[in-house]
Amino acid sequence: MRYQMIGHPVLCLTRAEDVSPGSDLVMKARPNSSTATLSDDIDSATLIAALADIAVRLTDARPTELVVQDVLERAHLTVGASELSVWLDVSGVLTRIWGAGPDEASVEELGAALAGATHDTVAREMLFGPRRVGVLLARFQSDVGEPVERFLEALAALLAAFVANSERSRRLESDLQIRMREVQEQKRFTETVLDLLPLGLYVIDRDYRITVWNRKRETGMQGVSREEAIGKTIFEILHRQPADVVRREFDEVFATGKTQQFQTESSASGSLRTYRLSKIPIRDPRGEVTHIITIGEDITDWVEARELVAQSEKLAAIGRLAAGIMHEINNPLATIAACAETMALDTKSVEGEPEYLKIIESEVQRCKRIIDGLLDFSRPRAQERVSLQVNTVVERALFLLKHHARFKQLTVQAELGTELRSVHASSEQLIQVMIALLMNAADAMPQYGRVLVRTRPAPRGAKHVVIEVQDEGTGMSRNQMARIFEPFYTTKEPGRGTGLGLAICHGIVADHGGRIEVSSEPGKGTRFTILLPVEEA
Repeated sequence: MRYQMIGHPVLCLTRAEDVSPGSDLVMKARPNSSTATLSDDIDSATLIAALADIAVRLTDARPTELVVQDVLERAHLTVGASELSVWLDVSGVLTRIWGAGPDEASVEELGAALAGATHDTVAREMLFGPRRVGVLLARFQSDVGEPVERFLEALAALLAAFVANSERSRRLESDLQIRMREVQEQKRFTETVLDLLPLGLYVIDRDYRITVWNRKRETGMQGVSREEAIGKTIFEILHRQPADVVRREFDEVFATGKTQQFQTESSASGSLRTYRLSKIPIRDPRGEVTHIITIGEDITDWVEARELVAQSEKLAAIGRLAAGIMHEINNPLATIAACAETMALDTKSVEGEPEYLKIIESEVQRCKRIIDGLLDFSRPRAQERVSLQVNTVVERALFLLKHHARFKQLTVQAELGTELRSVHASSEQLIQVMIALLMNAADAMPQYGRVLVRTRPAPRGAKHVVIEVQDEGTGMSRNQMARIFEPFYTTKEPGRGTGLGLAICHGIVADHGGRIEVSSEPGKGTRFTILLPVEEA
């Protein structure tokens, strides 16, 4: 039995009864340059039967796509391929049209197979005379033997003749050209949309190579052209951050699949600007992260507007607090007035005057503290911020308080963590916060109490450092804790505080991008916890 492949060198399939007794069945191409014995796991009868069955199937009157798909399914099961696919040549562009098997090759893998760069992937051109109809691609889990290569060569010839002679395939080719044009138009439209976005946007794959780079990334003092960026690794293009830091950020998104978002400042454009950076994972149908979109948004104007709104709200709050201020100041003023009136009525009583003067001085100082606290709370804080260690801040605050009369009666214990990351902050303002918290702790305790100051990194994964101030004082109820950061609210005895200290501390910490928390229980002391964001590398 002999089958001739139209448009291809004749392939002879020799049955067992046509060869000499005891000889092995062979499959050979004519002209016959070599003869290869079929492998033991795929016997000759199986390959011959498969080709015979395929030849019959190709005479089916069903639509071309159904016939070819049916043939590929039959062939891939016969040779045990993990993929068997047909790539049609549409105007010089190879496009995967049909396929069988659990895998799906990429364009890059097709190119490598055509170049003979792989041993487990075979690509055979589907030639109809001088014309290349397409390519038959087969992938295996191991190296491919010559018998299977001959089988694939014969299958490619059969499919080339079938597809080339099919009127339906010509209509399909026309449809494919239209489809390709539509895809190209859609691609150009998508690129236009990305280029018009007022955001810097790029996409990297698992190998950190840039696959998308929009026009916003091309402009500005640090702009890089799309032609220069596409195909390069992100480490070859961006140099503002160390490569290991950039790799660690991308690896975290690839591993967790969670979007990352943070703010950063840069003077690359000539003036200090604030940017919001977002790293967004792209998943394939199986849910695996294959690419990451990075979006850089200039939010300088938004940050400035937010600060103006916050300042406006703060001034509005000051207006609402005017009545409370007058009440707080009226109390010491009334005392001053009473002392002055007594001194005026009893000018001959020299004994009482020194005592009255001390009271007047004390109450005047109290008024001054209230006004100073109000100004600290209301005015914008434009303090210079530098890279610093929180341990240095704590040590400085403890040094300034060690000679204070109240602290000489207390036991202050410091437990400072090691290898803490630095923060970008104002040293003066953080020292102000520490002194306020330590003074509050001293006021909350009887004589000879203990204050614990501790620094440590935040729990694993959180980008913060932690400062804790814990006392053994009277503690607070839940209702008191709910109001502890309100201006002019205080749990101290009358005359011992303005109620602005913790409100100012809360504002300073929030202005640094951190937060301050409190936990307490009546009779068991209080712990204030400050969390400050670490400085970006």
